[in-house]
Amino acid sequence: MNCEVVIEAPGEHRLAEHTPRQPAAGEALVRVHAVGICGSDREVYQGNRPEGYVRYPLTPGHEWSGTVEAVGADAPSTLVGRKVVGEGFRNCQVCDRCHAGETTLCSAGYEETGFTHPGAMATTLTLPARLLHVLSDNADLTAAALLEPAACVAAAALKANTLPGERVAVVGTGTLGMFAVQFLKASSPAELLVVGTRPDRADLSKAFGATDFRLKDQELPGGFDVVIETAGSASAARTGASLLRRGGRLILTGIPAPGADGLDPTDLVVRQLEVQTVFGAPPGAWAHTVRVFGAGLLDPLSLVTHELPLDGFAEAIDLVGSGDPMVGKVLLRP
Repeated sequence: MNCEVVIEAPGEHRLAEHTPRQPAAGEALVRVHAVGICGSDREVYQGNRPEGYVRYPLTPGHEWSGTVEAVGADAPSTLVGRKVVGEGFRNCQVCDRCHAGETTLCSAGYEETGFTHPGAMATTLTLPARLLHVLSDNADLTAAALLEPAACVAAAALKANTLPGERVAVVGTGTLGMFAVQFLKASSPAELLVVGTRPDRADLSKAFGATDFRLKDQELPGGFDVVIETAGSASAARTGASLLRRGGRLILTGIPAPGADGLDPTDLVVRQLEVQTVFGAPPGAWAHTVRVFGAGLLDPLSLVTHELPLDGFAEAIDLVGSGDPMVGKVLLRP
């Protein structure tokens, strides 16, 4: 049966019959293999997504993998039958930010699959073919469903521009944090510290390449060249800044609650810290992620703990927000 999850309004969802939308010119129809649940999907369901960044009723799902079943006119016919993942941001392609490759900053406004356009919590997904990234024929599509969060971290890693031999650190031990460890490990750091609140993540962090793991309330070292923050709290950002040497580089990927106390501007100026931020993944970060995944340098499957059918959406949302240390990445399988 073709079906889809529909969130009618905050707190209200149903499983509906799904009718695949045939691709128009420049589009592709993808048979969805797996779709991930992340904190932003929980925000959509609970109604906590900022105004303008969600449009109800909505089929969610922005982390996905699948196989192209059909393409419309003007889309390459060679895509049919290929395993793919896809970018979420529906950029205009003509503004100055899009021409600069910064598609997540498109001047035409925010439009994204799974938030303002139908997402992948359905049997099929139709989207512009230009947003697709083709995987190898032997790619594991279950693992590939995690490449969207990996691409967001890749954007941070590219901005960090880590050099071999530098001392690097990651604050946060969720999916983004574990991907950050893997990307930073690939740059051959002299030291790779992970700081978090979950002691159960120590072994996994070290398996991915961390040389040290500390809980956030423990005494922490300093003098790091680069810190990537992934926890999404103002306190995590401050912890990240405290780890840096003078002139160090801090990359923020998490989104704290509005109005949260932020970094101390005096500290930033006096220590000449370089602070950059990431919101989503532009095409270059996606391409980098697909290359790294294809080279076998990412291990997404170790992060997956639960796989449920589409009618398990409510259970999946509860799992993501449970705080249970046994819950990692939750996937739905259409």
